[in-house]
Parts: sequence; C-alpha cells; structure tokens
Amino acid sequence: MEFRDEIIKNLEGEGLWTVITFKTPHGPGVTMEKLSSVVEEAGWKVTFKANWWTADIPYGLIRMDLERDGREKILLGKWILGEDCALIKVENFDLERGKDEFFRMVDSITSTLIHDPVIRTMREQY
Repeated sequence: MEFRDEIIKNLEGEGLWTVITFKTPHGPGVTMEKLSSVVEEAGWKVTFKANWWTADIPYGLIRMDLERDGREKILLGKWILGEDCALIKVENFDLERGKDEFFRMVDSITSTLIHDPVIRTMREQY
C-alpha cells in the first residue's frame, strides 16, 4: 500500500483504535491481505481480522486486532473502491470513540443483513 508509512506511524500513536479511510482498486479480500501485510511487516501480530462490505455501494470495513510487545491496538480500515490506492484520513481514537465508529460502520454495511445470525453474533462480541 502506497501509504504504509502513514499507517505504521499512526499505529505508534495514542489511543486504542487507529482508523484509516482510503481508496483501493482491489476487492475486499486482496485489500485486507495487503493491509495485513503492512502491519505484519511493521512487527505487529494480527490476532483477529474481519472484513465487511456491501455490493450495492463499493465500500467496506476491515477490523484487525493487533499486538506487539505487550501492547494492543485495533486497526479499522474504512475503504471505498477507486482507480488507485489513496489515503483519505487517519485518526486515533480512545476505546469508546473507536467502538462507536466501529458499530456505526458495521451498521451501515449490514443494515439489510441485521437478521443474519452470523452477523448478529459477530456484532454482539464487540
């Protein structure tokens, strides 16, 4: 990813959550793998990862729980399909603000799938 240095720098910042908003020319699976590679190359261990997206509008959400040297971090990647990779925004959030952003994004993607038991179970875990 062209903006890997910006991601890595912000993972060092304060706050439990690092939230990145970006464009990607890749589909959901490739986008998640590229983001996973960036954080692993920076020495972070991915302990959990999930990807939600919608087919109606080409955007999605990646959540990665990370660990390095006893420190935990949650990386939330808000992506939209575009012609090239481009960073739009990076923010660091505390626990509550990060959870609010996560739930808001999952709700926007899964609103039509709210009765799906798998989605409901995943949402209840967080």
